[in-house]
Amino acid sequence: MKNRLVTHFDKINQRLNQIFQIRRLGKIKFIYFLLSLIVGIIVATLGITTDWTNTGTAASTYKTSWIGNSVGSGKLRVQNNIEAMYVASNGTVYTNSHWDEAGAEAGIYKDGKVIAVLDDTHGWSRGGGKAVIANNKYIYIAMIQGGIGNAKEDYPPKGTTWYCVRRYDLSGKPAPFSGGRGWDKSMLITSKTSEVTGLAIAGNKLYVSDSAANKIHVYNSDAMQEVDSFAVANPGAITVDKEGNLWIIHSKNGSNPAKVGHYSQTGKKLPQQITDVIEPTAIAIDNQGRLLIAENGPRQQVLIYNIKNQPVQVGTFGSKGGIYGGVPGEVQNLKLYGLTGVGTDGAGNFYINSNGFNKSGTDLRKFSPSGKQQWQLLGLIFVDNADADPQTDGVDLFTKQEHYLMNYSQPAGKQWIYKNYTLNHFKYPQDPRLHTSPDATFVRRIQGQRFLYITDMYGGFLQIYRFQPGSEGKIAIPAGMFVGSNGTDKKSISGSWPPYQPAKGEWIWRDRNGNGAFDQNEYDSSQDYPYMGGWWVDSQGDVWKTMRSPDGVGIRHYPLQGLDGKGNPIYTYSSMQKQKTPSLFTDLRRIEYFPKTDTMYLSGFTVDHPAFGDDTGVAGSEIVRFDNWSKGNRKVRSRIDIPYDTTGKREVSTAAMSVAGDYVFAATVKTAEVYVYNAATGEPVHKLKPGPEVGGETGWVDIPYGIRAFRRSNGEYLVFVEDNWKGKVLMYRLPK
Repeated sequence: MKNRLVTHFDKINQRLNQIFQIRRLGKIKFIYFLLSLIVGIIVATLGITTDWTNTGTAASTYKTSWIGNSVGSGKLRVQNNIEAMYVASNGTVYTNSHWDEAGAEAGIYKDGKVIAVLDDTHGWSRGGGKAVIANNKYIYIAMIQGGIGNAKEDYPPKGTTWYCVRRYDLSGKPAPFSGGRGWDKSMLITSKTSEVTGLAIAGNKLYVSDSAANKIHVYNSDAMQEVDSFAVANPGAITVDKEGNLWIIHSKNGSNPAKVGHYSQTGKKLPQQITDVIEPTAIAIDNQGRLLIAENGPRQQVLIYNIKNQPVQVGTFGSKGGIYGGVPGEVQNLKLYGLTGVGTDGAGNFYINSNGFNKSGTDLRKFSPSGKQQWQLLGLIFVDNADADPQTDGVDLFTKQEHYLMNYSQPAGKQWIYKNYTLNHFKYPQDPRLHTSPDATFVRRIQGQRFLYITDMYGGFLQIYRFQPGSEGKIAIPAGMFVGSNGTDKKSISGSWPPYQPAKGEWIWRDRNGNGAFDQNEYDSSQDYPYMGGWWVDSQGDVWKTMRSPDGVGIRHYPLQGLDGKGNPIYTYSSMQKQKTPSLFTDLRRIEYFPKTDTMYLSGFTVDHPAFGDDTGVAGSEIVRFDNWSKGNRKVRSRIDIPYDTTGKREVSTAAMSVAGDYVFAATVKTAEVYVYNAATGEPVHKLKPGPEVGGETGWVDIPYGIRAFRRSNGEYLVFVEDNWKGKVLMYRLPK
């Protein structure tokens, strides 16, 4: 069947041919050329991003921006999660992490800028780690090299993993050595069973923590040959004091609490130790010779110890309670959260990294010795998308853990302020965001109150959060959760979390006692088809779900039953309604319903455009609008053919859709292009691609809700698109 979009373009081309066949062909061509030239000059002069549709008319101009990362494009942008950090005396910051989508696992930062990214830390079963150190010649990072079965290039065999220390020069290029392993001979294999958990240098000795083996390995830092080793229980991060002795974090192990021990360079255990720390995650010596410990327990501070004799705590850095002190969740200069790195330079300036909890993202800050913030670098986004609060006209944006305040009069990339962190790790340890990998947010208002609904990459759940500003500040409190059946007679979510969940089938949890925990008698359970297509929360707070069921009844509607006494939305299986899948669909995927106009938008594969194979993550081949949905006399208003795979290679497919105002937006997977259609007619209107503001680049859109659109009161459209490759959310601004 011929694609309707192609047919539409054919008709336009025919009409143009008719026009150019008239008698005054030369004049028309000249006028057309002149108008095109004028528009081209204006566009080039103003630097405005435009796209020309195949209709032969110019689409409205649009601009590209972004949120969540201090740098909008290029290789030198803030990495996803800094898990280890070392600060040199000149203020150069060296970092490491297990994974960065664009290959920036290890970086170099200075003066509030990204200076370099260490080469070749990504791909070929390779990743970074959680330790880094440097001297005046080299950088050393913990890394992982998985097996790929290519012995010719010196990779581990399939099924084998090398846990290594890799050496680099100070510019970030691998520095090979005699006896080095890997394709470029820059890797030192320290274990084949467990990763490196700490690194330090004293003189020409490189100390490597091997926590699983309860051992410290000692290597010559130039020859990279092992010269010694000694036993240490659960060693983690290491630092070297001004006497040349080692301070080593002993990680918590079972009933053994964490502590910090003191050792000579030969491994002799010295009498000093620090036991009054709950969760030490990083350690350093400052320019005064004091010991700094990043305390990631409830204090959320850097603890400062005088270690000349017996260690004595002489101070702290950061506000007590961190992000949860004062107004909980409110971001302020000295409020830390999820500490992973600490260090000072030769002038006594402090450098501290916070990752939040469950890898919320990088927040790297430099402070003066007196505590004044000097700069801040943010890389807060990974596999996430934003949504606008409908009550504040897009001034407030939310991602799964962060709240941003927007000023749209500012230049691209400068419109956002990181305002609040909405997850409380200590008060609500059962928060689903700590136990799952959510990736997209719906912001809704119910009875004037703000709620967040968050789903995941595979559409298996929908989490619900409420706010209680008077007592909980900016924290989003776990309020409810929908979980689908896994298709077996086992629990929907394996493991010990959440407690008390039903033994099988799907369930709805509601926090009936308001404590944010999953307690007994708080579940409603049922059994349904296990394969879901999508979720939606409409403006009234009703929840909708599409099932990829073969029985022709694939829509579930959960009308909101009000708010309970704790302020939680109420949904039940007894009030749930099943609705038929329109017959034109063979595989139903996404759903968006608008009660004010009684308009339903469904996407999926259709009889006319069937699926090739079973790509479970895509939106389908068509988006169809139905009017009068709730009245029963449903009318197909428009059918939109969206890009979809017809070869089995998934080179062209649509990941997500979003409807706002007069437009339907669809984002493709690999090219991340945004197709914009007229909602009433289904005709193509625009195509949005990343502009020069972000270097014309973006990663894949690979989550079901990787696009969100919002129409502001002035008619402008904000279109948010996932870009986990470069750790941000793209934002297109499309005039009305």
